[in-house]
Amino acid sequence: MKKNILEALKKNKDAFISGEELSKKIGVTRTAVWKHIKQLKEEGYEIESVSRKGYRLTKEPDTLDADVLEIELASKNIGSKIYHFESIDSTNNMAKKMASEGAAEGTIIIAEEQTGGRGRLGRTWVSPKGTGIWMSIILRPNIAPTEAAKITQITAAAVASGLRKIIGEDVGIKWPNDIIIHRKKVCGILTELSAELNSVNYIVVGIGINVNMDTKDFPEEVRRIATSIKACVGRTVSRKNIVKEILHSFEELYSDFTYNKNIKKSIEICKKYSVTLGKEVKIKNKEKEVVAKAIDLTEDGQLLIKNQSGVIEKVFSGEVSVRGIVDYV
Repeated sequence: MKKNILEALKKNKDAFISGEELSKKIGVTRTAVWKHIKQLKEEGYEIESVSRKGYRLTKEPDTLDADVLEIELASKNIGSKIYHFESIDSTNNMAKKMASEGAAEGTIIIAEEQTGGRGRLGRTWVSPKGTGIWMSIILRPNIAPTEAAKITQITAAAVASGLRKIIGEDVGIKWPNDIIIHRKKVCGILTELSAELNSVNYIVVGIGINVNMDTKDFPEEVRRIATSIKACVGRTVSRKNIVKEILHSFEELYSDFTYNKNIKKSIEICKKYSVTLGKEVKIKNKEKEVVAKAIDLTEDGQLLIKNQSGVIEKVFSGEVSVRGIVDYV
């Protein structure tokens, strides 16, 4: 009911809508309308109330309210159902739990705060309340498990494209899963898979974005490599608008992948905005560290490198970390 009232207010932003009209439109009493208006105000919505005119929405809070996102996204698949939490250990953990219980493809879990956020290779992800975007998407593509890594490239392309539309900055992609601004990390992507031998049960892709964090919000040990969008552009940025742009881009690129069975568009974006290609990089795995030149991405999103012997090799994202020779990128 609250969602219906909010949707009506959002569609009539330039005019008042009476309590009587709202009650008829939604099928509830005017008292019920008043109670939900009161609740919306308590949640930070500024709603003008004028006798004999009704209600008008004048300002919205920068929360990642599920009702608002579902209304404004109006998507066919990605984000058609959104679950919002004030605090959660990890959106990926919740997404995996919900996926195992049958949650539909495109379901999104989003939180104001994570108390146990995780990055790739078991790293901790700091997720303070109300300053970032911590969300996970449940996917059920009809692909072989070996193709799951492509989802990371699709996501990186969607995040970079979405951020560029919002902030107009030189947003880059550090292969395979980091988004970079001013040579520092603002976003990480964590893709997790549940599969049988030849089929995928579900994929959960987690996206963590440092949006309005101040430098003091980062642990001392990561300040050298991490930053926030606010620190880069010098202003507070709407988290809701960022989520909408990223999810619109993701739905387009993911649909192209699932219907056409290729990720050409995503790879083109990843190449265009790459901060890795053309550079000497260090490639680390559990056994060794090698220095090589990153020269290209394959059509499947693998990194092509030329090692110090001049031999060209493919690098799979898996358990590999790629960094610049002297700094993060």
